[in-house]
Amino acid sequence: MPLSDHERKLLEEMEAAFAQEDPRLVSTLTGSARTRQGSRVFYGSLGILAGMAILFGGLIAKLVPIGLVGFIVAVAGAFFVFTNINFGGSGAKGARPNKPKKPKWSDRLENRWDRRNFDN
Repeated sequence: MPLSDHERKLLEEMEAAFAQEDPRLVSTLTGSARTRQGSRVFYGSLGILAGMAILFGGLIAKLVPIGLVGFIVAVAGAFFVFTNINFGGSGAKGARPNKPKKPKWSDRLENRWDRRNFDN
């Protein structure tokens, strides 16, 4: 069932207010942030490949400065890729509850020692 003009106008006003109130959430829900991240990873990968090609070109031509430039381009591309990849640990806020951190080995040992002293 299609929306009436009044309902459509009301919906557009609500969307505009929502976008003004929390633009970061709107960007996350519409997927524009994910698309941006994917394109950054893509261009970083291209940088790695271009850097490797320049590096090998410098090695073949026996020109050390060209090889160094290729290496720097490849490292910069790798840095760009790995700083823009989401490894699943931190997604959109509220998407997945954080797991409680497991206490360190020394903390567990200390807690056991304290319980032992109180039990006796």
